[in-house]
Amino acid sequence: MAEEQKKKLCRFWIWALSSVAFRLILISFPGNLNLSSRPEVSTPLTSIRRLAEGYWLKQASMSPYAGSMYHGSPLLLSVLGPLTVQRIKGQPSHLLCSLVFVIADILSAMLLRGIGQKLQMAYGLNARLLGFLKSSRDKVILPCGDIAALVYLWNPFTIVSCVGLSTSPIEDLAVILALFGAVTRRVPLAAFGLVIATHLSLYPATLTIPIIFLLGYGLDAPPIKLFLQTRSVENEETSTSTVSKQAKLKQTTHIPFLWKTVAHFLFWVLLWSLYVLVLCALSLNKYGGLEEMFKRTYGFILSIEDLSPNIGVFWYFFAEVFDFFRNFFLIVFHVNILFMLLPLAIRLKHRPCFLALIYLAISSILKSYPSVGDSALYLSLWALFVNELIDMKFSFFLFCGYLGISLLSPVMHNLWIWRGTGNANFYFGNAIGYACFQIVFVVESVSAMLNHDRALKRSNSNHREVKS
Repeated sequence: MAEEQKKKLCRFWIWALSSVAFRLILISFPGNLNLSSRPEVSTPLTSIRRLAEGYWLKQASMSPYAGSMYHGSPLLLSVLGPLTVQRIKGQPSHLLCSLVFVIADILSAMLLRGIGQKLQMAYGLNARLLGFLKSSRDKVILPCGDIAALVYLWNPFTIVSCVGLSTSPIEDLAVILALFGAVTRRVPLAAFGLVIATHLSLYPATLTIPIIFLLGYGLDAPPIKLFLQTRSVENEETSTSTVSKQAKLKQTTHIPFLWKTVAHFLFWVLLWSLYVLVLCALSLNKYGGLEEMFKRTYGFILSIEDLSPNIGVFWYFFAEVFDFFRNFFLIVFHVNILFMLLPLAIRLKHRPCFLALIYLAISSILKSYPSVGDSALYLSLWALFVNELIDMKFSFFLFCGYLGISLLSPVMHNLWIWRGTGNANFYFGNAIGYACFQIVFVVESVSAMLNHDRALKRSNSNHREVKS
């Protein structure tokens, strides 16, 4: 077993290092690939070219938000901005940024691997507690951490985001850092990741709910009622007197929620938020301060001012809608995300990591300026649940759908923009297909997870009947 584990670990590192080498080869000739100009990769919020423009404006003693080019974080501008003008031995000026994105991908993969190892241990422990898995059969549990890390590193969406000079790898790293901190109970780290992710792209604020569940209830597990029934039966079998039965049953009537840990997390969220706001205020002291930042970043995201084509559905809809109805539909589109939060939280509160995956997938569908980097994140998180979702339906259909959309998108864009033999409907039809495949992915993932929990409940009931 030890030798087999060493071989698996060796294979994992070979594949991981190969993905890094592949990225380094691709970033050595970014001009030939021209990925940074692709609307599927770079958006008004993630484009490194816009970031370089904002840094140039700031160096010229002007507001980085002047000219409606840059709409990102002033802190990200201060970190990556200097790298966009520095060169290494005649290499392109964006080479250093590319190296930063490669490092961000490596860190994200390692954090995903850590999350997966924790979930794998919890899955095995829960299965043994419920009587569905014996120690001699532990090998049937797939190494979800290694799988998720490799899926993230070798996902074409992740690779093109890194090579295409998109800031999506930084945003993905902040999200994964928040989840890793919550899974490992490092509360300040979880709060830091959540605050930075929300500061960069706003939509990760929805992850507050799953992180609170992670800190309060613990890692993903079968429904709480299933554990309570199992523990009650075990107490009845092991008790020798009525008093001891009643005492033990009283102890298993509920699983406590760790309010103290959650309060600690909220305190750190508040502290990190104040720290970030102070840094932003100092950075924009001469250029309008925080008011200018909120207007040019979060206001830009919510008002959808830039209608340049992307893989989302908002740009076409708001280019066609009458101005009189624009504000109404803005509210409708954004509130759709909020309407889904509470029902999903109630139904999936026993699986907070999976709930975070679903929230990220929904945000990717309904966000103002989506990119393939968003899909790369939730597809990698999906790999964390290969043990539970192994019987998910339409997996091959979804794989072919994502592959087909990825190949058709640049073709339709070329026919419309460059060759002039098509129109906007060509590209928008591809975007609608992409949204439909994502919706099917979310629905089938939730359905597969709920079916898995129902199967556990039925098996547990049969197991108790056999024992009785």
